Formats: sequence, structure tokens, C-alpha cells
Amino acid sequence: MSTTSRSAEVPAFTPSDPEAERRILGILIRHPDHVDTAVEKLKPDHFVEPVHRRIYEAVLDIYSQGGRVSYTQVYNRLRKEGNIPGLDEVLIRITESFISPAELEPSIEILVDKQAKRALLKAAEEIQRMVLLETEESLSALQARAQELVFQATTHSDEEDVKDLIEVLNKCYMNLVDRREGKRPSGLPVRFAAIDAMTTGFKNKDLIILAARPSMGKTSLALNFAVNVAKPPRRIPVLIFSLEMDDEQIGDRLVISELFRFRKPDGTPEITSMQYNTRLDDEQFAKAQAVFSELYKLPIFICDRRGMTVNEIRAKARKVKAENPRLGLIIIDYLQLIKPSPASSKHSYTLQVGEIVRELRDLAGELDLPIILLSQLNRSVEQRENKRPVMSDLRDSGNIEEFADVVMFLYREDYYFPDKAKENGTEGYTEVIFAKQRKGPTGSCHIRFEKEFTKFIEEYHHDR
Repeated sequence: MSTTSRSAEVPAFTPSDPEAERRILGILIRHPDHVDTAVEKLKPDHFVEPVHRRIYEAVLDIYSQGGRVSYTQVYNRLRKEGNIPGLDEVLIRITESFISPAELEPSIEILVDKQAKRALLKAAEEIQRMVLLETEESLSALQARAQELVFQATTHSDEEDVKDLIEVLNKCYMNLVDRREGKRPSGLPVRFAAIDAMTTGFKNKDLIILAARPSMGKTSLALNFAVNVAKPPRRIPVLIFSLEMDDEQIGDRLVISELFRFRKPDGTPEITSMQYNTRLDDEQFAKAQAVFSELYKLPIFICDRRGMTVNEIRAKARKVKAENPRLGLIIIDYLQLIKPSPASSKHSYTLQVGEIVRELRDLAGELDLPIILLSQLNRSVEQRENKRPVMSDLRDSGNIEEFADVVMFLYREDYYFPDKAKENGTEGYTEVIFAKQRKGPTGSCHIRFEKEFTKFIEEYHHDR
């Protein structure tokens, strides 16, 4: 036998189960009260045998037109078409193919499983074609496209792209009822009362821009969001892409932020960031250990690779989502450090940024979760007397503003006027400016920044 034997090749076959197909059709024809169960989960392409697919289509036609499915109705409809030879014998065999209606749901699961496997095979064939024909420009583009195909195959949705208004309103009404009964918030709360009041929680599929000048606190606030979302009782997984700081820097900042709660009777901190980074005494070390123990349990994932492209971010995010289906928030720090794709190298930087933002918004929709994208502001703000950020301060603001669902700015008086802030007692006073919200109001709310602990807190009392 030749050493180049083809025995290792995958056999050419289509995953299917004709017997399960027959059982389902037989049950639906003889027990039409079960049609609702099948219609919710099966479409004609779940049936591989052409005859079975056409019979199921006839069942769906009768059902959708308000008629009662029966042997006679199905037979008469198919006989008029005249496309199924030996129709009488085919239908008799189908109606005798099951023992009990209880076989319906297990048989439906079989067809759903077979269709999922067919989708995987189709994705594998497309990937093989791309590799052999070298249809993609680079290896990274090929890998990204391959992962996209596998992700689509493994998260296949049977929902139609075009939906009837009554279907949409039914979902909206059920969401309304759930919110009224406290079963479902309208969005993802981040446990800052003032921010949650403005947003009613960040919405799935939304791209949220959090922008500020360097050292204003945007990374700190995003990390505070991450911990708040991941904490009990919700324990919602969060994925952080840090394109600037490494994983240990992120970890230390999370710990230091949580150490803020340990205060002496006079209100001063028991453990300062300086002490944390030097040597703690036994009592301080015990408190730090308690914080570590709490943080260990949080479902937070960190990717600290620098110079990532959107394709690489998308691939990592899909992988984490597949392994953690409850993934509820992605944070990317920050926009200007995302590497443009080689294909866009001929475009202006403004167009490259626009493409990055658009693709990240698409990713939020694909993964059905909010993405918080941090961004720098340009230096024009420094040249104005009123230094509160506005849309035009976003670098390449036209593109960012166009695709973002929410745009938030941070402004601290003590950043620009430390002496004035000290005199006014407004040190740490932070204005969170909502410059854009597709699904909510614009305006401002206020929190306080404890810079030493990279911690934002809600308690701020000052008469302005």
C-alpha cells in the first residue's frame, strides 16, 4: 500500500438521519397539536431528504394559513403538485414510522444536531478552499476569516433577518413585562448610581466610547466597571483588552482600587498605594490577602498583547465568548493603539480609525454585548478657555461619532486647575459627560476620583 494512502481523509457524507425526519413528519401529520413544537425549532433545511423537506414545507404552508394539519390536507396539497412519485406509499410509510408522540422532541434534537454538523463541515470546506486557493491576502486575514466561519457555524441562529412587526413588538412587550417584574434590567448596570440612571445600563450590541485626556481616569473608570459587573451576585464575565499596560499592572490596579475601603477612624487609608508597592506589615498584608481572595473569584479575562488588529481582537473575543457564553462586557484600552489592518494601509488615518470603530460596533452586535472602547482626545481642548470636552475633541471625531452608540467624556477641574480645585474643595470632582446616547438622554452626572487608589466612588458632596 502506498504511503500516500487516502485513508486519513474524511469520508464524503452528509450528516443526516432520515428515520428521525420520518418520525417527525409522521407525528405532525397524525398529531397536529404538536406542530407548534416543531415550527419553533425546525426549518425546511433541517430535512436533508428532498421528499421529506417538501412534505414539511406542505405542513408549514397549511399551518401558516390557519388550516388544521391532517393526512388528507397534506396528501391533497402534494398530489396537486405531482412532484412526489408513489405519494400514497410515501405518506403511509411516514405515518407508520413512530411509536409515540413522545419521540418528537428527541427527534427534533437529532435534526438540529445534524444541521449543526453540516454547518461545521461547510465551514471546514470553505476554510480548505481558502487555504488551497490562497484567497486571503495574509495569514492573519486567513485566520480571522476561518474563525469567523467556525464561529458562525457554531452559533447558528435560525432567526430570520426580516421580521414581522408583531414578532418584534411581542419581544419588546415581554421585555417590558420582565423589567416591570424585576426579572431583567434594560441594560447592564455598572453599579454607579448616577451613571446607571443616565444609561439605564449599557445595552447589548452597543459600542460605548469613553474618552478623555491622558491621566484623566478613563482606564481607572473602565476597570471599576469591570470589577462591579463581575462581582457577586451577578458574576458576569468581562474581557479586557489592554493594549498599553501589561497584565500585572492591570492586576495591581484592581487590587489597589479595592484597598480603598480599608480606612482608619480618621478616614485616612490603612494601606496606601506606596505601601502596597513596598512592604506591608502583618495586619496590612492580611487585608491585602482578603482583597486577593475576593478578586480571585471574579470572572475577568485579560489580554495584554500590544499592537493588536481588529481581526485579532475579534478572534480572541469569539474564543472567550465560545468558552464563556455569559460573557457580558468587553473593554478595549484604547482605540489609538489598535493596529490598522494591512488592507487599509492605503487609506487616510481618519478612514482607518473609522473602519476600526465600525468593525468593533459590528463585533458588539455579533457577540450581543456592550463594548466599551477607550479613546484619547486631541490636544485642541488644551487651547480653549473652557476645557470641557466636546465631540470635535475626539481624534478623527466624524468617524468615531458616526458609529458610536454612546459617547462619554470625563472632565476634572483639578486636572487643569489644581490650585483652584484645592481652594474650592473640588479635588477629585469628576464630571461624566454623556455627549451622545442613541437610546437615552445627553447630559452630565458626577462621581469622585481617588487618584491614589485609581478608584471612582459615588459619594461626592459639594455645593457648586
